[in-house]
Amino acid sequence: QVQLVESGGGLVQAGGSLRLSCAWSGRTFSSSAMGWFRQAPGKEREFVSTISWNGGSTYYANSVKGRFTISRDNAKNTVYLQMNSLKPEDTAIYYCAARNGRVALASSLEYDYWGQGTQVTVSS
Repeated sequence: QVQLVESGGGLVQAGGSLRLSCAWSGRTFSSSAMGWFRQAPGKEREFVSTISWNGGSTYYANSVKGRFTISRDNAKNTVYLQMNSLKPEDTAIYYCAARNGRVALASSLEYDYWGQGTQVTVSS
């Protein structure tokens, strides 16, 4: 059974930092691009960041560029999202996703496996 499990969410004050982790099991995603998406209340799910299978390519939404960093450790079956300088508008449920392909892509439609999400709340 394929599982993606996110952790590391929580409540933080504006300007603070959090590091999200996504651990996978049930199959290897070492050859898969991974992505982070988020969904705020009343809004559609949106792209946050993506990383290619070997970490060689990374992309970010303009809203998080310069503040968030995506990385992966295939030996630990884990992808990370380091979030710094958090803002109240970053409040959302953050989802990890994996795709059956090596290339990092921003569209949620390109992803085949999804985690359950972890809540991030940034207070002002």
